[in-house]
Amino acid sequence: MGNDRAVTTHVLILCTHNSARSVLSEGMLNYWAQRLGRDVRAHSAGSAPKGRINPFAIEALQNAGIDTAGYSSKSWDEFARPDAPRMRIVITVCDSAAAEVCPVWPGSPVKVHWGYPDPSNAAGGDEGRRQAFELTRQAIGYRMLQLLQLPLETMPDADLQRALNEIYAH
Repeated sequence: MGNDRAVTTHVLILCTHNSARSVLSEGMLNYWAQRLGRDVRAHSAGSAPKGRINPFAIEALQNAGIDTAGYSSKSWDEFARPDAPRMRIVITVCDSAAAEVCPVWPGSPVKVHWGYPDPSNAAGGDEGRRQAFELTRQAIGYRMLQLLQLPLETMPDADLQRALNEIYAH
């Protein structure tokens, strides 16, 4: 343990289709981590990935100044492989993903559920959906900022679990 080299904190965000909420979460966490100089890296995936990201999710992130090049809708199996980065935190952002049996993640990460309504089901046509995606992006961004205030490198799992549940409760 005399290793002073910084270890990146990896966070995996899951939603069934990996096309909207998990993608917004990945974008916002990486955006704020970079702005705050935190060594945190977000990844997103789905149990049944759509294979394409909802264009409103891309638009909401780009409107916030986030580069979405390289974003893709992918299976959570990618992150259960032995060569995948070791996740410290796994967050489910849709109720169906929270109810599913997840793969076993190497390293026993702290798991938490932060549910958000699906913005792609919003009423009011394209304009209603566009607004729902923007509001969801803002709500997710606020929670990701709170997550980044935590001493992730030194916090024991039980404390981290409590803190993440607390963020969701407020």
